Amino acid sequence: MASLTTRHAPTVGFDLDMTLIDSRPGIRAAYLALSAETGVPIDADLAVTRLGPPLELELAHWFPEHRIAEVGDRYREIYPTFAIAPTPALPGAREAVAAVQELGGRAIVVTAKHEPNARLHLSHLGIEPDAVVGWLWAEAKARALREHGATVYVGDHTGDVRGARTAGALSVAVPTGPCDEEELRVAGADVILADLTAFPAWLEGYVAGEPEARTA
Repeated sequence: MASLTTRHAPTVGFDLDMTLIDSRPGIRAAYLALSAETGVPIDADLAVTRLGPPLELELAHWFPEHRIAEVGDRYREIYPTFAIAPTPALPGAREAVAAVQELGGRAIVVTAKHEPNARLHLSHLGIEPDAVVGWLWAEAKARALREHGATVYVGDHTGDVRGARTAGALSVAVPTGPCDEEELRVAGADVILADLTAFPAWLEGYVAGEPEARTA
């Protein structure tokens, strides 16, 4: 029997925030710094409960529309100072990316985050995907998934499920972010794993063509 490494291995996309990294501590620190600098109150504890959508949607809760572009630029500028060091990898993140590559596939990160800051997080944590694409949210993620030939997309948010489905990719969801298992299932996730520690074993089954790996 041919080994798994001789079978066709997929290109797998991964979301970043709350899929590969627990960005809540860093984002909280960045919001508090932005609040102190601008004098505008921001409930950072509330903001980090709804991570996933683009920054501008969160800033709209705290700033008038005419300031959002300016404040967003400033947030991204101060982000590396406050957000990179406090942000850990989520359990299984490094192993999940490595599992794709060890089977001969490509692992890409597709995120709504400012791409340079996404790259800083990955470099700081020693996570080494084959490509990183930023500034894409929900259905727009399909563009990068198609360009890179990704047939699986892993994320924590219903927006990630929509992105995978728009791209025609298998949606693998982990309820490690703001969306629980039921929300992800209703959104149309094909597979739900408790977290990324379960991903390498699932991937082996998927590459081997085991039917249960498609409906885990």
